[in-house]
Amino acid sequence: MVQLNLPENSKIKKGKYFKDKTGSKNIKKVNVYRWDPSTGENPRVDTYEVDMDNCPSKVLDVLNKIKNEIDPTLAYRRSCAHGVCGSCAMNMGGKNGLACTTPHAEIDGDLDIYPLPHLKVKRDLIGDLDGLYKQYESIEPWLKSNSKSETTEIYQSKEDRAKLDGAYECIMCACCSTSCPSYWWNGDKYLGPAVLLQAYRWIMDSRDEEKKARLKKVADELKLYRCHTILNCTNACPKGLNPAKAIAEIKKMLATTNV
Repeated sequence: MVQLNLPENSKIKKGKYFKDKTGSKNIKKVNVYRWDPSTGENPRVDTYEVDMDNCPSKVLDVLNKIKNEIDPTLAYRRSCAHGVCGSCAMNMGGKNGLACTTPHAEIDGDLDIYPLPHLKVKRDLIGDLDGLYKQYESIEPWLKSNSKSETTEIYQSKEDRAKLDGAYECIMCACCSTSCPSYWWNGDKYLGPAVLLQAYRWIMDSRDEEKKARLKKVADELKLYRCHTILNCTNACPKGLNPAKAIAEIKKMLATTNV
C-alpha cells in the first residue's frame, strides 16, 4: 500500500479554544483553519463558541462576529456581502461556496471553515488566486475586432445576446475550479472550469471576430481535455452556472470546426 507523508510543517495541529463569555444557551462551535506564515508555525484549527442568538444568518456574519468580538487576528477576504464580488469564497461544512450567501443554519453540527482547496494559502482563509488570474489573462477576456474603422456601437441581436446567458454572470470566485480534481492535480496546465467558462463566453460572443483563434488557443490536451465531466464544478457554483456544459460545448465546437 502506498503511504504518503506530508511535510512536517504542513500538518494541521489543534489550535486555541475560545469559550463563550456571554452565557448564551444557543452556542455553535466554529472550527476555523488558521495559518500565519510570519510565525513559522504549523497550521492549526481554532475553535470558537459563538452566540447565535446575536448573529445574523450567513457564515460571513459568523466570521465577522468572531473577528469583531472574539479574535481580531482572524484573516479572510470579504467585500460586497451580496454574492457579487466573489471575495469571500471558502470551504464551509465540506463544500465550496460564498460565505456571504451561505446560511449557517443549513450546516448541521459544528461549523468547519477552511480556505478553498488546492490553493496555496496566504494566511488563514485567504487563498492565493494569482495562478487562476494568470490563466484568466491567458484567454484574453476582452472583445477583439479587426474592424479598424469601427467607430460606433457593435450591435448584437437578442438571440445572440441570449447565447451568453449562463456565462457572463461568472464572478471568478474559484469555487468551481477548486472543487475539480483535475484542477487539483493539473492546475499548472489545465485551465479549469472557471477560466474555460470565460473562454466559452468570448467564443460565443457574436461581436468578437477571433472565434477560431480562441478555439485554437484552448485546443490542447492539458488546457481543455483534462476535464472528465465529473460535474463538481456545476455543483459548487454559487451562481447556479454550469461550467461543465460550457466545456462540453467547446469540445463539440472543436470536433465540428476546422481550426
